[in-house]
Amino acid sequence: MPNWWLAVGPPENWQIAFEHGNIWGLRTSPRLQALWESISEGDYMLFYATLPVSGVIGYGIVRTKFKQDKPLWPQEVKEGKVIWYHRFEFDVTYCLPSEKWQTDKLVFKKLVPRRGFQLISKQLANQIIELLPSRVKEPEKVIEVGKKEIPLHDDIKAKLLEIGRLQKMVSESEYNMNGGKLDVVWRRVEKGSPTYVFEIQVGGDLYHAIGKLKHAHDLWNSNIFLVLTESDVTKAKELLTGTFHEIRGKIRIIETEKINELFKRKKAYRDYESQLGIS
Repeated sequence: MPNWWLAVGPPENWQIAFEHGNIWGLRTSPRLQALWESISEGDYMLFYATLPVSGVIGYGIVRTKFKQDKPLWPQEVKEGKVIWYHRFEFDVTYCLPSEKWQTDKLVFKKLVPRRGFQLISKQLANQIIELLPSRVKEPEKVIEVGKKEIPLHDDIKAKLLEIGRLQKMVSESEYNMNGGKLDVVWRRVEKGSPTYVFEIQVGGDLYHAIGKLKHAHDLWNSNIFLVLTESDVTKAKELLTGTFHEIRGKIRIIETEKINELFKRKKAYRDYESQLGIS
């Protein structure tokens, strides 16, 4: 059973962590070293930013532990030595955009960040996650509810989110774009613009979906993808030779079955890496 951890640090350290491949570190005290040794791949962690934010800004999954002898964070660079020697990489499951940390951060009375890194209960962690704004649901929880299948749109969205995380990207759904929402975006770093943008269209308004992708490309020069069922491919191509001919060579059309296959292969590859101990 994976553990839940609370990682506490100043906002500037979190920004550095996200910009350098999602890395966090602990000091070399006996207590913290013991905690670091007890961390396992697949454990979960809440991101807590101290003043002036003072709240939870997101959460993720622990991946690889390692020791580092090169300074990374501002205090380390200033002093010319490594302070947070025991480090680990993590995948971001959800994180608020940095410009919303102070306004949308989560303050929970039962959560008392007494130390820089501490174990918390799964029950408390889940209560906090449920309150995070625009919370992204875990893929394994949205594929099926009882015996009732989740709509194809939500299934594909969940799989794209997980594929993005496996790609070491900051993966987010319902991403704001000038008041509208993009189904899924992948960013290379937490503060960056979307590098990959996906709109999932299952029997809906193709015109609107392609329009949003065009705007994302114009705004950020993103790689844009239209995910749809086989029956809608012809209609989408007609729109791209007519109204949206300007992005015909920019947009990529992917059928939903190919996303299913990619998800299956990515998971199998990651699981095999874990078995070999090289993930």
